[in-house]
Amino acid sequence: MSKAARQKAILDLLEEGPVESQDVLQHSLVRRGFDVGQATLSRDIHELKLVKGPEGYARITESKASETFLPSVMHMAYQFVVEIRQAQNMLVIKTTVGSAQPVAAALDASHWPEVVGTLAGDDTVFVVAADKKKASALARRIRELS
Repeated sequence: MSKAARQKAILDLLEEGPVESQDVLQHSLVRRGFDVGQATLSRDIHELKLVKGPEGYARITESKASETFLPSVMHMAYQFVVEIRQAQNMLVIKTTVGSAQPVAAALDASHWPEVVGTLAGDDTVFVVAADKKKASALARRIRELS
């Protein structure tokens, strides 16, 4: 089936309510006849500008986007952070699958002075701090929230 049909099926699923994870979304698509891999599904999510919040993936319309705010780092850490490891001035934060980007967005939006920047994959966030001491302080701060 075509990309357009697959993406329409994704949007149809989201009309029924938030979808908990990429795994749930993938299984729902398989039940509808779409054999889709994780990489393709991730691209679809990105292209459709879906967001993952505490309840799962949802579509944010233009009108709702201005009303929407990012969940706090505290909420995101509590919900999704699995492990935090320090490597010099960097933190490697492991999250539940599909949760790294919202965690990184919350960290970026926090404007904490220890955070120079973030880079997120599917289940891993790399956080750069100015130095080793600030990375340690940031790791403690996040651990206290989770």
